[in-house]
Amino acid sequence: MTARTERPILGLLFRAAAMLLMSTLVMLLKLAGERGIATPEVMFWRQATTIPVLFMALALMGRLGNLRTRRWKSHAARAAVGTAGLFCNVTAAVMLPLAEATTIGFTAPMFAVLVSVLVMHERVGWWRLSAVALGFAGVVIIAQPGHAPVPLLGIVAGLGSALVVAVAAFQIRDLTRTEDPIACVFYFAVFGALIASLMLPFYATRHDLGDILVLLGIGLSGTAGQLLITLSLRQAAVSTVIVMDYTALIWSTLFGWLVWDRLPPSVTWLGAPLIIGAGLIIIWREHRLSRAIPPANAMEED
Repeated sequence: MTARTERPILGLLFRAAAMLLMSTLVMLLKLAGERGIATPEVMFWRQATTIPVLFMALALMGRLGNLRTRRWKSHAARAAVGTAGLFCNVTAAVMLPLAEATTIGFTAPMFAVLVSVLVMHERVGWWRLSAVALGFAGVVIIAQPGHAPVPLLGIVAGLGSALVVAVAAFQIRDLTRTEDPIACVFYFAVFGALIASLMLPFYATRHDLGDILVLLGIGLSGTAGQLLITLSLRQAAVSTVIVMDYTALIWSTLFGWLVWDRLPPSVTWLGAPLIIGAGLIIIWREHRLSRAIPPANAMEED
């Protein structure tokens, strides 16, 4: 097998474009909530749109064989977890201002550390544990418990979404040992749409053209964003491209200003650097350990 050529600049560009699309997705999720579209409907169309788009793209490229799998149960389990995360993501997008919802989502690396400790029983040193404490201090500043205008349920939903992102990362890491990344996206959409469809009889309503365009935009932006994230990881390592994820705060702030004429309050600008800084510390530390410490000793010398 030939070694894969690293193209870090291209990977960074793909990741930056993906963050623009994922920020657009969050903006459209908020618009859908304001238009009265029920969350189960949003979840269904977010996933259902992905299926024909990916299938046709693979068919045109002659790569339908990439969808072969024997790990149906693993894909279903990943979809169940991801669907819970999508519910939290939609709820946070509807209840929170865009910048705050995006910033809370940056706590995923902190939850990844906690999952490593509590579930994987890895030994984690003071660098990453301090980063976790720093990040959650930023969350407390943004939430302003007791007197904040930011809805507590929205904060909880945002944290739930970030937790699911961290858990799903372990599932995806396991799946991609044997599965094509495109297959992971495709079967997540298939099983996710099936799960969401169970709620449609209770929530489905008729929609006007505006609603349909919003739902279509949700599906297309989410699908394109996922594909660009996958492409970014084909060009460069996770530790190289993941720093571009924080550009989502720029786009969400811009959308919040253009669409809702709202800029984040001062507490968000105080809390966001703590959360982003904590994430960067965790990324830097894990990148340093992966390069400098042999795998057998990596868990002992953090």
